[in-house]
Amino acid sequence: MSFGDPNNPYGPPQGQQPGYPPQAPQAPQGQPGYGYPQGQPPQQPGYGYPQGQPAYPGFPGGNVMPIEMPGLMKTARVLLFILAGFQLLFGIIAGIAVGAAQDVSNGVGSGDATDTLAGLGFLIAALMVALGALSIFLGVKFKNGGSGIRITTIVYASLMIIGGLVNTINGGGGSATFGGLISLAIAGIILGSMVNSAASTWFNRPRY
Repeated sequence: MSFGDPNNPYGPPQGQQPGYPPQAPQAPQGQPGYGYPQGQPPQQPGYGYPQGQPAYPGFPGGNVMPIEMPGLMKTARVLLFILAGFQLLFGIIAGIAVGAAQDVSNGVGSGDATDTLAGLGFLIAALMVALGALSIFLGVKFKNGGSGIRITTIVYASLMIIGGLVNTINGGGGSATFGGLISLAIAGIILGSMVNSAASTWFNRPRY
C-alpha cells in the first residue's frame, strides 16, 4: 500500500504533502473572533465612541463639559430682578401720584412752578421704569452674555451705589433714606460679584 496511490482511500488528499498538518480553518468573512492580528483582541460592539468622535457632542475634544453659572453670578442675577421689581413699582407709583397731584392742581389753578414739578416727577417715574427694564435685561443676559454685559453691570451697579449714597445722605431719615440703604446694599453686592475672578471666567468662557 503506497501513500502515492491516488486510489488509496487512507492516503492524504491529492496535491497535499504528507506529514504537514492541515491549515487552520478560516472563519467566514464578516464573523468576529478569527483572523484578528496577534495581540489585538476583537472590539466589543456597542462600547466606546468611534475614533475621532467626541464623547460630548458640540464640545471639541470630548472632555469639555458645560460650565455652570457660579453661585455669585446667580446671586447677582436674582438681586437684579429684585431691584428691577422695586424700580418698576416705585416708577409706577410715582407716575400715578404725580398725575393725581396734577389733576388736583388743575382744579384750583396751576402755574408754571406746578407744571415744572409735575414734569420733573414724570421724568423721575420714567427713569425708574427704564432702570427697572435695564435691570431685567442684564439679569436675563447673564446666561449667555459676554464681557460687555459684565462691564455694563459694573457701571450700572456703580451708578446705583452713588444714587444710594445720595438718597441716604439727603433722605433725612425718611423713606428716601430707607430706599437708599436698600439700593446701596443690593448694588454693592452686585458690584462685588462682578469684579472677582469667577465673573471673569463666566463671562469670558468659550461658547460653541
